[in-house]
Formats: sequence, structure tokens, C-alpha cells
Amino acid sequence: MMHAGQLPYDYSTFLERISGSLREADIAVANMEFSLGGKPYTGYPCFSAPDSYAWTVAQQCGVDLFLTANNHILDRGTAGLKRTLDVYDKVRDSLGVLFTGTSRSSAEQEANSPAVISRRGIRIAFVNFTYGTNSGTGGTGWPRVNMLEGAVVDSAFSRAKAQGADFIVAIPHWGNEYQFHHSSAQQRWAERMVKDGADVIVGGHPHIVQDTTHISGVPVIYSVGNAVSNMTVPKTRMELMVTLRFVRNNGTGEKTMLEPELDFMWCTLPGTLSDSYRTIFVNDYIGTRGNWHNPGDYDMMLHILDQVKSSTGIGGGA
Repeated sequence: MMHAGQLPYDYSTFLERISGSLREADIAVANMEFSLGGKPYTGYPCFSAPDSYAWTVAQQCGVDLFLTANNHILDRGTAGLKRTLDVYDKVRDSLGVLFTGTSRSSAEQEANSPAVISRRGIRIAFVNFTYGTNSGTGGTGWPRVNMLEGAVVDSAFSRAKAQGADFIVAIPHWGNEYQFHHSSAQQRWAERMVKDGADVIVGGHPHIVQDTTHISGVPVIYSVGNAVSNMTVPKTRMELMVTLRFVRNNGTGEKTMLEPELDFMWCTLPGTLSDSYRTIFVNDYIGTRGNWHNPGDYDMMLHILDQVKSSTGIGGGA
């Protein structure tokens, strides 16, 4: 995210301490929860981030896919969405970074929903939907946001299968904000997406980490929380990096997915660990209390980690 409080800072530092893991991935995926609607740049409630933020995330972190179906994508209206997609077009043409979740025409929707990426002989389709937006739906015309609606969801999965995807990764924007446990609506949609053919579901939107489960053997991570933001409520500063590993047996050609790996991260605010916003892996900073500008924030990190673990049942992290 890019709140107003983040705008004066050098955002190239925000993700630098997790960027190595992102660059090492064959495919790195980022939810871009703001529009690129141009100046004046604004934070909550109507987000419009600088274009260079997207370029920085792509170049510094090696991101391969931007997710654009979220409740803030229409914060500058349909004109802002069109401009946002124009920027992502330029990033794609220059760096090869794809986007999914929004489109300007039916042809573009069929082309980028799903977004299909092949690596090491494995073809992975990514589908992205949102429960809604804060500024309506944008109407029935184009550009259009992939809503969490039956026909939209089913069609995206059908196209993924038709395009020969070995695995389908569903990344919905859903759920109730600030709740550690998933809602009944999230469960219903997860069950539907599993029936449609999802191999794994990784959700976002609630701004905190939520519980995880399996549905018919399919892993469901209901919410990963924020990667970086200016939210000061402590539980919104704990988040997850989800690593998915897909394996191809070169002898038999068999393809399988391993259990997702979950790593806790903490978004440090200016004056806590450094002079800016920096997202860190919690495990990397255990035992470093004396190195923090504000050691109390180190204590808060460990307290929230325990709270998240006990509330969600997730056993990763420290």
C-alpha cells in the first residue's frame, strides 16, 4: 500500500530487506492496492500512488505479476483505472511484468484473466478477483474489475484449464477487515474455487493475517495481511510471505505442489528500526533488540507474533 504518510519517504527502501527472497523466486506476485491515477498523490481513503512506485517494485523486487483486483483500484474512477493500466502496460512492455484482475476490453480480459506464466516446464495460471471496490463497479462497460461473482470466477477457471495450466493459483481480495478468522462468505467462495479447479488459494484484504486450512486437500491461506503500509494498529503490521513450490519429475513428467511455506514479516515504521518504512522477516531479527532505534517496537513485534500465532493457529515464524 501507499498511504499519505509513506509518500515523503524513499520507497525504494520499503521492501529492500525482503527483496532478495522475491528476486530468487521463479515467479514473484504482488498485490498493488492503489491506483496510479496521477497527481496529486494521495493515500487513504482515495489512493493514487506515484507511477515510479510500480517501477520500483518491479525492478527492485523482481516482481513478475501485479494483482489489480482490489477495493482501491477505482479510487480515481474509471479514468484512474485506465491510466493505471496504461502504466502497467509500459512496465510490461519494458520489463515483462504482467498484470491481472482488471481489463479494458473483453479481449483483454480473456488474455490476462488468467495470467499464465511458464517456468521450468511448469505452466501456472493466476486468477484474481475482489469482493468489490470502494467506488462502485465502474459500470457494465470497460474498463472492468474482476468481481468475486459466479460467472466471472467460473469463466476465469475455465480459461485457465483451456490454456493448459498445470496449476491454478487463486488470489482473491475478500473477507472482513481486522478479523483473525475467515468469514462464512470466504469459506463459501473458497469451496467454489476448489470445485472450479484451484490448486491453492492465497487471499488478501483484511489487513491482518488470518487462519489457514485445507479444503479437499487444497491449501487455503485466507489472508496474508499487508506487506507495507502506514497502518499503526500493531496487528496490521504483521504479515506473511507465502512461498509455493511446484515440482516436475523429469523422469516421469509428473507435476506436484508441495505444502506452502509461510514466513512472518513485520512492517517497521520510521523511528523504530530505521529512519524509514522497512519490511523485515521476523526470524532474521530475533535477538536484535539492542539494534533498534525503539526497542519497544521489537517487543511489540514479538507480542503481535504470539498473538497472531495463537489466534490463527499458524505455527511459522520465530
